[in-house]
Amino acid sequence: MLLVLDVGNTNIVAGVYSGEELLVHWRISTDRQKTADEYGMSLYNLFAYSKMAMEDVEAVAISSVVPPLIVPLTRMCERYFGKQPLVVGPGIKTGVCIKYENPREVGADRIVNAIAAYEKYKERGAMIVVDFGTATTFCAIAANGDYLGGAIAPGIGISTEALFQRAAKLPRIELIKPKSVICRNTVTSMQSGIIFGFVGQVDEIVRRMKQELGGDAFVVATGGLANLMAQESGTIDVVEPFLTLEGLRLLHDRNHQPGE
Repeated sequence: MLLVLDVGNTNIVAGVYSGEELLVHWRISTDRQKTADEYGMSLYNLFAYSKMAMEDVEAVAISSVVPPLIVPLTRMCERYFGKQPLVVGPGIKTGVCIKYENPREVGADRIVNAIAAYEKYKERGAMIVVDFGTATTFCAIAANGDYLGGAIAPGIGISTEALFQRAAKLPRIELIKPKSVICRNTVTSMQSGIIFGFVGQVDEIVRRMKQELGGDAFVVATGGLANLMAQESGTIDVVEPFLTLEGLRLLHDRNHQPGE
């Protein structure tokens, strides 16, 4: 079995693969203060709850946009799984030509998403990957699989939290779609502005990226709020909730030598 860890600024999404099949997945809070043992115990409990044995894990792959967590998570893998993890970064085989001015600046999750999206939908030509995470990222991928670059915007969650913290009379709200854009109370008015506002942002950035790509592009969405946004967006073609986990599996396969 393969354990994959997608470490984001807000959550860590973990998954266990048997071959190409995702057997189980979990989401835990990202905490920079946690130790290797604390993360190890969290996974121990999740494996036990799912009636799976940690001893059956043969390899671990990690994608992280939180550099301080790489060391404790690596130690956790060594102590609790007896494995040296594959960490997405310089020196690993990606199979992707990164056209960024400084390729090291590209977040690991963006590269992993690009790999998975291209592998699954390469027959659709050029594509755009929209990831609704702590930040909302837009990644453009050429028809030949080259990573061309993209855009980064504040995420829906942190934007909503900023509105609550900086406006004294506005409450924290649940992110659900209101019945109309014109609303008659504060909560639904905020829901309208946030949800339809971000949908407008997504559709406009995608529209402009398609123009720069020279025509149409297939749009793949992922991340925690992808389904909600896709329901209202006029540009998202498909939602892949586990795109990053799938990319980590592909990266492991590309860097794994038989017998290792």
